[in-house]
Amino acid sequence: MFGNYLIGLREGLEASLVVCILVAYLVKTDRRDALRPVWFGIGIAVAVSLAFGAALEFGSQELTFEAQELLGGSLSVISVGLVTWMIFWMRRTARHLKSELHGRLDAALQMGTGALVATALLAVGREGLETALFVWASVRAGGEGRSGPLIGVLLGIATALVLGWLFYRGALKINLARFFRWTGSMLVIVAAGVLAYGVHDLQEARFVGGLRNKAFDITSTVPPDSWYGTLLKGVFNFQPDPTVAQVTVWALYLIPTMLFFLAPQRGKPTGRPAPVAPPKADPEPAPEDAVVRPPGSEGTVSPR
Repeated sequence: MFGNYLIGLREGLEASLVVCILVAYLVKTDRRDALRPVWFGIGIAVAVSLAFGAALEFGSQELTFEAQELLGGSLSVISVGLVTWMIFWMRRTARHLKSELHGRLDAALQMGTGALVATALLAVGREGLETALFVWASVRAGGEGRSGPLIGVLLGIATALVLGWLFYRGALKINLARFFRWTGSMLVIVAAGVLAYGVHDLQEARFVGGLRNKAFDITSTVPPDSWYGTLLKGVFNFQPDPTVAQVTVWALYLIPTMLFFLAPQRGKPTGRPAPVAPPKADPEPAPEDAVVRPPGSEGTVSPR
């Protein structure tokens, strides 16, 4: 449940920040007349995201078991790729997000109402579709037919909406760079579990082999129905009897992705002051005998 709460919090907060930037800019520039098409675009983005999630949930139920597992595994892999791209994109462009959105709004204001709707739709819709896909994959990984993962996602989104409102009102200030760094690290761990579960789905669909080749089996030590087994499953999508393919894919994704994510960004100041070169001593004045005179000036006397 914690992992799904983190997904809802992180994705919801990104969408809330986008909305806050759009609305605050229009209010600050005294363009309140443009708020209605912006809110209309945001509403369309939310509706499309909910419809996409519903289509994933109810549309897959009409398929055969192997088709469901193939679809679920494939979409789990795709969702992990999208979320990983989103994490690194936010890490790279978070400092310029505000100016980028302001530029898009300025262009949309000159083009008219339709451009304003499209700008809000695209800015929020991307976050919504990514959230719907990753949440669906994570809920499947957390266990089908359980309301816990979905409740965790809804609580995370609700928390993000409250934080977004407080940001807009100026009542809350936190270090967003540090916040996205910590939540991004946790999302990498969650995504690794979703990816491993997606591989298991592909194995059950007979698309990937090795379903019977277990890496280890500690079911007797960590029963899936125990409180700690449920906790590990909810936070890390831990499985006590994974296959060799699951463990391999989990490690190949988690280790390099985490190292790249935590590595310092190029061109970013490290916090250490630059070394200061010692001041150069003033050159000693050259004696008159050492002064170089132009040719033909020998013997001439300069006027005093």
